[in-house]
Amino acid sequence: MLKKISALNKPLKGEITIPSDKSISHRAVMFSSIAEGECVVRNFSSGADCHSTLNLFKQLGVNIHFLDDKTLKIISDGSLKPTDPNISTYNCGNSGTTMRLVSGILAGQNFNSALIGDESLSKRPMKRVIEPLKLMGADITSVDGHAPLTIKGQPLKGITHPSKLASAQVKSCILLAGLNAEGETTFIEPYVSRDHTERLFKYLGANIKVDGTKVTVKPSQLIARDIDIVGDISSAAFFIVAGLIVKDSDFVIKNVGINPTRSGILDIIDRMGGGVSIINQKEVSGELCADLRVEYNDSLKGCIIEGSDIPRLIDELPVIAVLASQANGDTVVKNAEDLRNKESDRIKCLVEELSKIGVDIEETPDGFIVHGKKSLKGNAKLECYHDHRLAMSFYIAGLICQNEIGINGFEWTKISFPEFENLISILN
Repeated sequence: MLKKISALNKPLKGEITIPSDKSISHRAVMFSSIAEGECVVRNFSSGADCHSTLNLFKQLGVNIHFLDDKTLKIISDGSLKPTDPNISTYNCGNSGTTMRLVSGILAGQNFNSALIGDESLSKRPMKRVIEPLKLMGADITSVDGHAPLTIKGQPLKGITHPSKLASAQVKSCILLAGLNAEGETTFIEPYVSRDHTERLFKYLGANIKVDGTKVTVKPSQLIARDIDIVGDISSAAFFIVAGLIVKDSDFVIKNVGINPTRSGILDIIDRMGGGVSIINQKEVSGELCADLRVEYNDSLKGCIIEGSDIPRLIDELPVIAVLASQANGDTVVKNAEDLRNKESDRIKCLVEELSKIGVDIEETPDGFIVHGKKSLKGNAKLECYHDHRLAMSFYIAGLICQNEIGINGFEWTKISFPEFENLISILN
């Protein structure tokens, strides 16, 4: 599908409520499925990735049904029992979160299973979870470190794992395995990655201790509690950038999760000169959330994004590149080599495609450099490489291009954010 976007000739105004956080939606279903009792999960994501998780746990015997289009009721005795013993293959679709986290749950079960995914997911690296799980005693085979993953469930033992990579998915996988492992399981990372798992574990009664970059879990039975899911800051990021670069924009985004391990984009915007105000802050089911007021800013300045910044905004870097094109001076992104292991090689693809519309951007081994401030000419067809975040980032760039642009494969946005275009229309 080729999507055509023309420049906006008027500001973005009004108020929107951002869809639910996908990372928390995944975890809400997973953790409630292995918790004892029944609960209601409100504001569940409508994205295809989260529904891959939902369908997988239904196949694993968990009683899950919708009370309305965004509210789930989940009933479990804390154990998993495949609904059909003759079918042990579970499809994760395009969702790396599903495959990596569920592998930690399945590794310690008393049955065998296999995890498969679509063409894109089957190319993404899985050694990062396979190797530490094997140290715990897991029996997992793969195709050269890629899906499909064949898992023979068996008892696990706790380990202390110092990870070279700050990764919430790897951390969550190992902590989930640790819930059923003998002894303590400790995960140590170089920087603190997003901590939704730790927060939700605490909320559901796990025996977990967090000490800086070190997290330790002991064998625990989670206890079901109702979960309200806050809005997704990664989805809000596209609107935040649009508001900052579309002239005279001024609007409010309601109910956005501002977990400190996820809100790196807000810190970067502050570093660049501001334009976003945090209002009505509160805590919901262990997570911080707030309303964000976004105002156009014509005097942003470039900055350096590196080190501990990266885990807190890894998914927002493509749209931050668009923002950087409208800031004065250079914006340098370092230590972000893991962008090459996403749905696409986001560094290479981002540089190739944004260059087509006039962004002065150059590729580096571990990131990119954007030289601002540039008028974007547009008049090009961009490829999104089956990558939803690239597609939406290009859409935001198109709002300020002098000429129309086209985005090939824009339907991939449905994976994570089917409401995207409707919310844009509300504001213009």
